[in-house]
Amino acid sequence: MLKLLIVDDEQIEREGMQAILQKAYPNIMIEQANNGKMALEMTDVFKPDLILMDIKMPGITGLEAVERISTKYSSIKFIMVTAYDTFEYLRTAIKLGVKDYLLKPSKVSDILLTVGKVIKQIEEEKKLLETSRQQQEAFQKALALVETDVVTQLLFDHVHEVHVDMLVEMLDISSTNEMFVMSVLIPRGQENLYSVIKDKIRQCGDAWLGALYGNQLPIIVFRDPNKSFRLQAMSLAREILSLSKSNQGEEWFIGVGSLCSSLEQIRQSYHDSLIATIDTTLPVKYRFYSDVPVLEDKGNEQLSRFREKEFSDVIRLGNWEEVHTNVVDLIQRFEKEGAGIIQSQQRLLEVLWIISRVMSEMGIETVIPLYSFQAQDYRQLRVEAAHLLEKMKRAYIEHYNQFEVNTMKHIKQFIYEHSHEDISLDTLSSRVGLSPIYISKMFKEKLGINYIDFLTECRIEKAKTLLCNPEKSIKEITFEVGYHDPNYFSKVFRKVCNVSPKEFRKELLGSNS
Repeated sequence: MLKLLIVDDEQIEREGMQAILQKAYPNIMIEQANNGKMALEMTDVFKPDLILMDIKMPGITGLEAVERISTKYSSIKFIMVTAYDTFEYLRTAIKLGVKDYLLKPSKVSDILLTVGKVIKQIEEEKKLLETSRQQQEAFQKALALVETDVVTQLLFDHVHEVHVDMLVEMLDISSTNEMFVMSVLIPRGQENLYSVIKDKIRQCGDAWLGALYGNQLPIIVFRDPNKSFRLQAMSLAREILSLSKSNQGEEWFIGVGSLCSSLEQIRQSYHDSLIATIDTTLPVKYRFYSDVPVLEDKGNEQLSRFREKEFSDVIRLGNWEEVHTNVVDLIQRFEKEGAGIIQSQQRLLEVLWIISRVMSEMGIETVIPLYSFQAQDYRQLRVEAAHLLEKMKRAYIEHYNQFEVNTMKHIKQFIYEHSHEDISLDTLSSRVGLSPIYISKMFKEKLGINYIDFLTECRIEKAKTLLCNPEKSIKEITFEVGYHDPNYFSKVFRKVCNVSPKEFRKELLGSNS
C-alpha cells in the first residue's frame, strides 16, 4: 500500500487535498503534517512514498524540509504545492529532485493528473524493485546449489574450470593461495541443523559447504592471511561445535585436513580430514591430521597408500578384488617385517575404517569395522579382515543391484527437461534414490564428463535455439535457460562456444539474411 504525506500549515488546504486524493485513490494511506519540523518527524515514523510539500511555512520551509528528507530517504518522491510561481523556487525544487509542482489553488483535474503521474512512477519502480529482489533471491539460491555441487565435484571428481573460476568471483572469496578441508561428523537425527551450520560458516569467513552425506559435512575453508592456519581452524571448529551444545546425545566431531596450495590438491586435504576423525572419543572434539599419531612400526610407507585419494577411487568404482589384494598385501608386509599383532590389528582397522567411510559418503549402509576379538596371530587377523571386507562388499553390491539399468537414461532425460530449473546433485539424488557421489561417478563412467558439464551443455543448446529469435533479449534468455545472472551466463556461453551470446546471434542472423 502506497503512503502519502500532505505537508501544509493551513488545515483547510490539507483537509481539501486529502479529501480529493482519498476519493480518487481509496487504497492509499494518507497522513498530514502542519509544518516542516513535523514533516521531518513523521517521515521517520510513517515512511511515505510521496510527499506533497507546501513551500512557504513558518520555521523550516518546504524546500529546506525536502532537502533534509531527500538526503536521508533518497527514494521518497516530492510534489511542491505553492502559491508562489517564481523561477527561483522552481529552479531550487528541480535541483532537489522534486518531481512536479501544483499551484494554489489547483483544479481537481490538475491535482489528480499531477499526483497520478508520480504515483504511477512509484508503482513501476516498486515492481522493478520487487522483480530485482526476486531475481536476486533466485540467484543466491542457485549460487548455493552450485557451491555444494562444485564442492562435491572437487572432492570426488574433476570439475569444469569455468565453474570454479566464476564461483570464486561471484562468492567474493578473498584472494588466497591456501585452503584446507574440515569434515564435520554430525550424529544421526541432527541433520536438520545443516542450515544453522551454514549460517555460522558464513559469519566466520570464506568457505564453501558441500552437501551433507550420511552424517558427514565437508567444508572447504579458504585461508585467512591474518591468522595462522591452526588458529583459524581451531576458531572455526569451536564455533561449529558450539552449535551442538544445545543438542542432547552423541557429540559432534571435526577433522581438519592438511593445508594445500590449490584446488587441485583439495581432495588430499579432504582425505586427511577423514583420517583425523577416526578416533571420536577424544576429550577435545576436533583433531588436525598432523596430530594423528604415527606408530613407530614397520609398514608405514605401504599403509600411507591407503590414505591416498586413489585408494578411495578404487572403492567408489567397486574394484573389490583390488581392495582385497591391497589389504592382504598389507597384512603380509606386517607379518614379514615382524610387526606386533596388536599394532598390526590397529593399523588394519584404520584401513577398514577408511573403506567404511568412503562407502558412507556414497550413501551405502555398511557394518562398522570393529573386530569382535583381539587376534592372537596373523591367521586370525587375515580371517577376520576377510570377513569384514566381505560384509562391506555385499553391502556395496546390494545397494546398486536394486537400481534399474536405464537409471542413467532417466537422469539425463530429467536434466534435459528441467535444465532451466535449479537442479543440483541433491535434487537428482532424491529423484532416483542414488547418492550424489554415485551420480557423479556414473556421469564420469558413462559419458566421460561430469554432471555440471552435462547440465551446462543442455542449457547452452537451449540458449542457441532461443538466440535465433531476435525478439528475445539476452537477459530474457538468461532466465529461460536456468541462469540468474546475465554476466555469468555470458561467461559460460563464451567459455563453451568461444563467442559471446551477442556475437553468436550476430553471426547466426547475419548468415541467414
